[in-house]
Amino acid sequence: MKRMTHLFVATALSVGLSWSVPASSQAQTQALPDFTELVDKVGPAVVNIRTTERGRTARGGAAPEIDEDMLEFFRRFGLPIPGNPGGGRDPRRAVPQAESEPQPRGVGSGFVLSADGFVMTNAHVVEGADEVFVTLTDKREFKARVVGADKRSDVALVKIDATGLTSVRIGDVNRLKVGEWVMAIGSPFGLENTVTAGIVSAKARDTGDLVPLIQTDVAINPGNSGGPLINLRGEVVGINSQIYSRSGGFMGISFAIPIDEASRVAEQLRANGRVIRGRIGVQIEQVSKEVAESIGLGKPFGAMVGSVEAGGPAEKAGIEPGDIITKFEGRTIEKMGDLPRIVGAIKPGQKATVQVFRRGSYRDLSVTVVEFEADRPRKTNEKDPKAAPAPVVSSWGLSVADLGDAQRRELKVKGGVRVEAVEGAAARAGLREGDVILALENVEVTSAKQFEAVLAKADKNKPVNVLVRRGDRVSYLIIRPSR
Repeated sequence: MKRMTHLFVATALSVGLSWSVPASSQAQTQALPDFTELVDKVGPAVVNIRTTERGRTARGGAAPEIDEDMLEFFRRFGLPIPGNPGGGRDPRRAVPQAESEPQPRGVGSGFVLSADGFVMTNAHVVEGADEVFVTLTDKREFKARVVGADKRSDVALVKIDATGLTSVRIGDVNRLKVGEWVMAIGSPFGLENTVTAGIVSAKARDTGDLVPLIQTDVAINPGNSGGPLINLRGEVVGINSQIYSRSGGFMGISFAIPIDEASRVAEQLRANGRVIRGRIGVQIEQVSKEVAESIGLGKPFGAMVGSVEAGGPAEKAGIEPGDIITKFEGRTIEKMGDLPRIVGAIKPGQKATVQVFRRGSYRDLSVTVVEFEADRPRKTNEKDPKAAPAPVVSSWGLSVADLGDAQRRELKVKGGVRVEAVEGAAARAGLREGDVILALENVEVTSAKQFEAVLAKADKNKPVNVLVRRGDRVSYLIIRPSR
């Protein structure tokens, strides 16, 4: 293996220099954790998971580009080269294998949940695999059965035929603190039982996933997926799942699924083989600070309803596009991502109270949660040829027209106006021809004439908010006056 060409070493030169170390610094140095006991205690419960598949990888074609240093690394440790079913051979010289022969697919990690052989890992570790093999620290290998896998949370449960296994202890994520030391055990690049450590960098990190993640600076690399994140009490607090990387390797930002969320998923997988989640039939957006101030909400919180599924629970409950959902079952929606997590945890068929902010005031509605299903395709608004354009409102750069009866029926609205032409301040705000304006300055729009009257009263030196429908989505836009 080539040597590193740049090596930086921090040293203290003892050339006539002397100083005393403060007692507080000595105490901090002495407080650095020793992970040896944790490794002895938790290590036997951590497993290596390898998967195979038939046929799908047995084909020719270009292998992924791997630099010489990385090739040497895999050869040196006798590891399978990524993209090369042939193991240690150079992937550039790999030959197609027989279609029926099982081919190595990937390597991951996991941990034993119970002594009777239930193992937790990531869903992406076992996804698409024809066979799953679990190897214990004592080198015993078992063929595993996938009990269930949930892509939305990236949690999977597998079962091996074994008893008397060492299992992990589940920790309390609510006690986890930012800055706390944590440890990971896994199989990065297939190197089994690799131990790395670091601190919790952030909690409840919203990355757009269904589950809020724990961010750490623990070294996590491909192969660590599915392994446990362990606190200093020897308890599992998360499943190492993702890394932020531009190179494919560790860059100091890693993410773990909180174990409380993962445990709830695992319980459903064990009982039903799948996860049942609730939904109410809305598409939502983030509420910006500017929009919150403009519509009178104050601080930015809640989830803005962009669209409502026709005939769905939200529509039946009276929830409308443009509503800001601020509470669900008494729990405050601090950010958009909170809503699907809270709703998803509610059993389908159960009634729930939802608080919405609409036109400057709050109201409580009752909605019946139904089981989650795939989103329905969206429709686009078509121009009604009978709708006559209204005069351009030159100071704001808008030309609007009344909606025709057919458009109103299609959109299921009583009022609103269609944007016929846009320029200047309105264009800079993001308005487009074909958009439907439903409200202006918290006033519902019923016609082009009424729209012009409301706009004429607006302060020409201050921004105005418009509730705009585009396709099946609704959002607020802020028009700033031209300077």
